[in-house]
Amino acid sequence: MKNQFLTFILFANLLTTPLYAQTDPLSKRIDSLMQAAHRIGVFNGNVLVMSKGQPIYKAAVGFADGSKQYPLTLQKRFDIGSIAKEFNGLSIMFLAEKGKLSVTDPVRKYLPELPAWADSIQIAHLLSYTSGLPASPANTDQAIGNELLAMKHLANSPGKAYIYSYSNVYLQQRIVEKISGLKYQAFLEKNILKPAEMKRTVIDLPVNDTTMAIAFNNKYINEVPRETTTGWPRLTVEDLYRFMAAVDSYKLVGKASVRQLSEHFGEGESSLGEGRFENGELVWHQHHGSNFNYEALITHDLKNDRFVILMTNNQNFKVRQLTTAILSILDNKPYTVPKRSLYLELREEMLADFDAGVAFYRTVREQKKDMYDLSFPIGDLVNTGKFLMRRNRIDDAIRVFTLGLLLDLQDKDYAIACQFIAEAYKQQGKADLAVLYAQQAIRKDPDNKIVRSILDQAAR
Repeated sequence: MKNQFLTFILFANLLTTPLYAQTDPLSKRIDSLMQAAHRIGVFNGNVLVMSKGQPIYKAAVGFADGSKQYPLTLQKRFDIGSIAKEFNGLSIMFLAEKGKLSVTDPVRKYLPELPAWADSIQIAHLLSYTSGLPASPANTDQAIGNELLAMKHLANSPGKAYIYSYSNVYLQQRIVEKISGLKYQAFLEKNILKPAEMKRTVIDLPVNDTTMAIAFNNKYINEVPRETTTGWPRLTVEDLYRFMAAVDSYKLVGKASVRQLSEHFGEGESSLGEGRFENGELVWHQHHGSNFNYEALITHDLKNDRFVILMTNNQNFKVRQLTTAILSILDNKPYTVPKRSLYLELREEMLADFDAGVAFYRTVREQKKDMYDLSFPIGDLVNTGKFLMRRNRIDDAIRVFTLGLLLDLQDKDYAIACQFIAEAYKQQGKADLAVLYAQQAIRKDPDNKIVRSILDQAAR
């Protein structure tokens, strides 16, 4: 029994011991942060911190899967969720630079089988997610393709509103294939993976492959592989660094193309997540992605020449706070260890039993403030509502957004809650209620372009 206990202690230490020599004080502080985050259950994954071309911290922290029997290694591959949309955006701009297309071309020029609405969508609209294509629950290429062929009308005029619809990605991939004559996977291997020297990246590697870190939830239950769309890169933390470095040094496409991919509509994300230029130079690139309990955040602070890359197979939505803490450590400033995510647990509670979820929310706010992060409660509620909307639980989503209106809110946050109530009612075909809440939102935030587009459509 004593020997078993000692073995467990040694194994537990291995799980939070970095696999790279951490000798300087900054590395030790980062390691202390990541070990603490793992102990309280908000991070399990791989970390790479680079400064001025040198690795400051590189570690595998935690388990390779929910069985807790195998330690994670730096060689494990991860899914990166929405960060993958950089690959299709770069592919489009690569072809544009070769003179094979113009981003102002209509989509139907290359995909003539699509209905007439495709004449009004420019490729640039696909890149900025302003095509007017509605969000869809379809989860395979064939299902999305069939849905688009049968679709009669767009959700709104192209260029007028941001809708994060995967159909934009799907059409970009099909355009790349049509113009290049290559399957999308082969195009990426030739024009992105090879020049970026991403030797351990595999497109559409099955998530249950032995080289993958297997995603699991906070009850240590492994994700069951699901049928999904194609074009997903599965890669190591070092390959993700190579990718980001190649993008931001214009190794894959030129500066003008990177700038185009950084353009965003209103509060929506660009194809590069958040790419910020100052005086004509890229100074910041950050992109978050999540997918079935995988989560990743890439951050490149070009002003200070440093990268922070976090990849996890146990999504807890704390990678932003951990990145902020790591940057604080690099600046020799104080930092805090993140608490548990209210949103992550609230969404599952409400999905299983909405009323029980509301009770859980109230209990946390009244009795568990020390355990959970309650720094941005409207964000937790809005994200929970969006989660329910994606699962067609529209009435419950409206109740969650409305619960958010009871909080003491800044005008912009109040407007965001009203915006999503308006979008939910619009999705239900309740135009009068959609307009009512859109008007409430615009009174609080006159610059909200998404709400303005709802009102403009209602006026026509």
